[in-house]
Amino acid sequence: MIAVVGAGLMGAATAWQLARRGHEVTLIEAYDIGHKRGSSHGSSRIFRRAYGEKLYVDLTGQAYEEWRELERDSSTPLLRLTGGLDFGAGRDPKGLGEVLGKAGVPHEVLSAEEASQRWPYVRFDGPVLHHPGAGVIDADETVAACVRRAVERGADAWIGVRVTGFEVGQKVLLRTDDGRELTADTVVIAAGAWLPELGLPVPLPLLKVTQQQVFHFRQRDPSVVWPTLVFKDDTLQTYGLPSGGDGGPLPAMKIAEHDRGTPTTASTRNGVVDPSSRTRVSDFVRDRLPGLDPDPVAEATCLYTTAPKDDFVLDRHGPLVIVSPCSGQGAKFTPLIGAMAADLATGRAEPHDRFRLKPTA
Repeated sequence: MIAVVGAGLMGAATAWQLARRGHEVTLIEAYDIGHKRGSSHGSSRIFRRAYGEKLYVDLTGQAYEEWRELERDSSTPLLRLTGGLDFGAGRDPKGLGEVLGKAGVPHEVLSAEEASQRWPYVRFDGPVLHHPGAGVIDADETVAACVRRAVERGADAWIGVRVTGFEVGQKVLLRTDDGRELTADTVVIAAGAWLPELGLPVPLPLLKVTQQQVFHFRQRDPSVVWPTLVFKDDTLQTYGLPSGGDGGPLPAMKIAEHDRGTPTTASTRNGVVDPSSRTRVSDFVRDRLPGLDPDPVAEATCLYTTAPKDDFVLDRHGPLVIVSPCSGQGAKFTPLIGAMAADLATGRAEPHDRFRLKPTA
């Protein structure tokens, strides 16, 4: 029997992948499905192919196929392609294009003038990478679809149940806050920002947990279908994507800083939006995105968990499989991460060397 601890994006996807392969699975979630305390809630996450390393570009291609398989299996639309733009002096559109070209990914590098003609509601001042394979993922619907299909395929789901203790030997004895005990052959730990707090007998790397904030800006022209955006210069690193329902009833764009989060822990985060981030992002919208009203119509906080070099952590330590694919980039890989974690849990594959546990010295 395989237990999966955590029913956010990665845990839910792992439970789905395991259950569809016919394994006995128990999924344990401390809160409700779709709760807003972690990193997996909301209606919009970026899917993109543009990475500076071919490894990740290739993984996005595999993830795309897994997304379409999850959609087929769940009869639920989850990934909508919009195209994506990468621009700004710190983003290196030409270099990204070279990596995409080597991986056979369709793309084009445009001048600022060419891009302005195509997307007049964005202000450019240098080269722009466009790749049509970018889009938007509905995180809430993804979690719900994975949990539903896992249960329909025979998984047991313990919802609102917190794991309070692990006894690790050849098997793992789990204890929960409602007095239950569960013995599992293998346990997949997909606890997100709670991972550093679990006290696992595993040499974890230094995982940085930060509270981030996101802002939603109303489109001046509601008929425009915006692409996703990634912008970086010497002072700012931002991303943008269509908001979905998180932005309210009218079309909006979700714009946020990728960096500058406030260090915290999953159990101590305060959920208060940083006003300095609101100012920086609103100024960015005013300067670079004239197609948006620069006053946000909605805002929220979430948690990032970041490992050294922004890599995934996907490794097995005895009967424990550790899954920490790094908030801020992991969502786009969700069903693929589920498959990779399921492979580790069942012994079908060895960990990728890049994603092995690298404990803090």
